[in-house]
Amino acid sequence: MSSFRRNVYFFLVLATLMAANPSASTSSAPTKDQQNILYKTWHVHAVNGLSSNKILLVHCKSHDDDLGIHNLTAGNEFQWKFKPNIFGKTLFWCLMDSVFDRVHAVFNVFWDNENLFYRCDWDSCFWIAKDDGIYLKNIPENYDEFMHNWENGRGALANFTIL
Repeated sequence: MSSFRRNVYFFLVLATLMAANPSASTSSAPTKDQQNILYKTWHVHAVNGLSSNKILLVHCKSHDDDLGIHNLTAGNEFQWKFKPNIFGKTLFWCLMDSVFDRVHAVFNVFWDNENLFYRCDWDSCFWIAKDDGIYLKNIPENYDEFMHNWENGRGALANFTIL
């Protein structure tokens, strides 16, 4: 085998190995933001953090999936897991409705965004309904970050969409 062919063969083998194991290209373990999110399983949690034993109605969807309507008592949660699509276009959104307070919020709960991934610690997003609005648990910084106000009235349960 000629020297040129040997070098090309070596390069192809090395490139294949590096593509199969991206962490092999660095001497240290990959940080969370370097992990390939296409192969990760993500978890999303919708948590009832309302006071006085209030019921939280949760209805979550994506383009492909309707996850159904769930009535959560105080302190309980609805959760699901998924793998993002390969084009980075995965989007889930939820309607949360505080049944007794007659307020609701409709918002995205997962989308392709590094700031969201950081807050979710590259694994699990915790959306918490509280009496004063909707919060996202900022896991690395260990606090609940205010994200959305409640809107007056009941949310449309049948066919809600994100604008």
